[in-house]
Amino acid sequence: MHRCLLKASVALTLAMPVLASAQMQVQRNFPANALRGELVVTMAPEIKLNGQDARLSPGSRIRGLNQMLVMSGAITGEKLVVNYTVEPYGLVQDVWVLRPEEIKKLWPKTTLEAATWSFDPIGQTWAKP
Repeated sequence: MHRCLLKASVALTLAMPVLASAQMQVQRNFPANALRGELVVTMAPEIKLNGQDARLSPGSRIRGLNQMLVMSGAITGEKLVVNYTVEPYGLVQDVWVLRPEEIKKLWPKTTLEAATWSFDPIGQTWAKP
């Protein structure tokens, strides 16, 4: 019995770095209409987006670092770098809290930048003209 436990713990110890690196290398795909910003949830659904008052839409989704849904109340008061989309009525619809490696990538902050830059949806990269 002790031998089985020892083998299992050794196998798990050896597998942990592989599992951790596999999780970190999963590329999240953001839509071309997503913009970069700084989000602070003040009192849901009220938010500050790039220092301006804004509002989450009914049914909005906030995805955390691990792509799991995050409740707006759980991040109240935190200043987060995010990618987000806006629905036709001007309400914030989808939000992705960014990982450090995602923050480093060039991403448009305004619709004017998005209209003038070119987007590679496979590589998830933007290029300035």
